[in-house]
Amino acid sequence: MPLHGAGRLRGVLGAFVVATVFALTGCASDIMKNYIGQPIESVVLDYGPPTTIVDLGQGERAYQWRKISTNVVSGSSSGEVRHTKHGTEYQTTETPGYVERQECFYTFYARASAGRWFVTNFRQPKLECE
Repeated sequence: MPLHGAGRLRGVLGAFVVATVFALTGCASDIMKNYIGQPIESVVLDYGPPTTIVDLGQGERAYQWRKISTNVVSGSSSGEVRHTKHGTEYQTTETPGYVERQECFYTFYARASAGRWFVTNFRQPKLECE
């Protein structure tokens, strides 16, 4: 059965969202990967001081940065003319806007060497934060 109108639009938008998610997957991880082997100061110089430092023992630490993003999603209004037995009427549908809040954590693991801390690995951010 072919899609018409709203069904076709939903299908196109759904395909676009899936394609966008796959295109963006790995962005933050790719950037984080570049810090492996560098002193933790390199990350601090690029992103400021970490929000949290956790001593993991045996010369290892976790450095974590927290980022909160807000995005305003606007509402919408649409309408259509309906023909009823009482005449023609215009019916309106409204979708309210909202504020979307996203909290992301970016964590690097580091090991002490010669009095400095060097990035050894990172924790994969959740998908929404990539």
